[in-house]
Amino acid sequence: MSLYAIIMAGGIGTRFWPLSRKKSPKQFLPIISEATMIEETVNRLLPLIPASNINTIANAEQSQTIKNLLPEIPVENVLVEPQGKNTAPSLLLATAKIFLLHPEAICAALPADHLIADATLFLKKLEAGAEAAAKGDALITFGIPPTFPSTGYGYIHYAKEDSHQIKGENFYSVQEFKEKPDYAQAETFCNAGNYSWNSGMFLWKAEILAQKLEKYAPDWFLYWQRMCRALEDKDETQISAVFEEISSTSIDYALMEKAGGVLMGEGNFGWSDVGAWSSLADIWNKDRNRNALRGEAILMDSEDCLVYNPNKLTALVGVKDILVVDTPDALLICRKDQDQRVKEVVGMLEKKGRSEYL
Repeated sequence: MSLYAIIMAGGIGTRFWPLSRKKSPKQFLPIISEATMIEETVNRLLPLIPASNINTIANAEQSQTIKNLLPEIPVENVLVEPQGKNTAPSLLLATAKIFLLHPEAICAALPADHLIADATLFLKKLEAGAEAAAKGDALITFGIPPTFPSTGYGYIHYAKEDSHQIKGENFYSVQEFKEKPDYAQAETFCNAGNYSWNSGMFLWKAEILAQKLEKYAPDWFLYWQRMCRALEDKDETQISAVFEEISSTSIDYALMEKAGGVLMGEGNFGWSDVGAWSSLADIWNKDRNRNALRGEAILMDSEDCLVYNPNKLTALVGVKDILVVDTPDALLICRKDQDQRVKEVVGMLEKKGRSEYL
């Protein structure tokens, strides 16, 4: 079995504004440690997947950053997407590249900016998932056991009674993927016991992805064929032409939600998508009043706050449940339970043409 990684490293991380910007997005920032998030992701994989089998996919500017940060990855593995059009087009391009080298290769599609607390367990489960993908014609995903009724994640509905044990790990037949629910639905899912959060991590045999596209997403299969031909001909103009035509769609919507033969492994390896500022409150060290800090601070009668201000002293007096994020040119102050709306600020700046803040 040949296992390859495809690290999805595009995106801007708008929920982490004002720290995350187009030129320095979340995946290239040292948010959870001294290393950037993409360095954390690659280092986590290296015990199982050699650098020669690790691929990244991002835009041209981001790909140059990747080359600087990760010189151990071969230059030909740093793939450039002509346009950012969500995960489906980029994963088709990256899988097609691997398919032309080795049709039976197993591809692990992984985001560049997730936290995995238990790296050893993650690799054990990733290896089992690769074995599951290699043995048959299944697409593999990992579902995260929900700890609260989140409305920010999609859910995977799986058949608990239909399990397959591979390398000591259970994989369950997926019944359906659910879009982000409202709170009442999320509560129902959590109480049901057979729903997991959608982690956005997938494994598939390269040739099986092509077969699933042909059967369940024929329009996308035509794009797949064109990408393969363009890669064989080393024709970047044709790759750009495909990206010009293709819709901006997630791999979930393009294929996973439609496909039969999807198996889910349990992702109980300490996962967080680090999707917004408040998620860092569970990652950074906290004081006795549950305040999470990066930078010097004086906190008086303040609880459950998060402060990112490494360059100057921050004083908080009599406040609770707020975020303070200070950068050289922008300051964010936000209630923790409203941090998903930070992306709306980015949208307003775009409408106003304030590109200097983006």
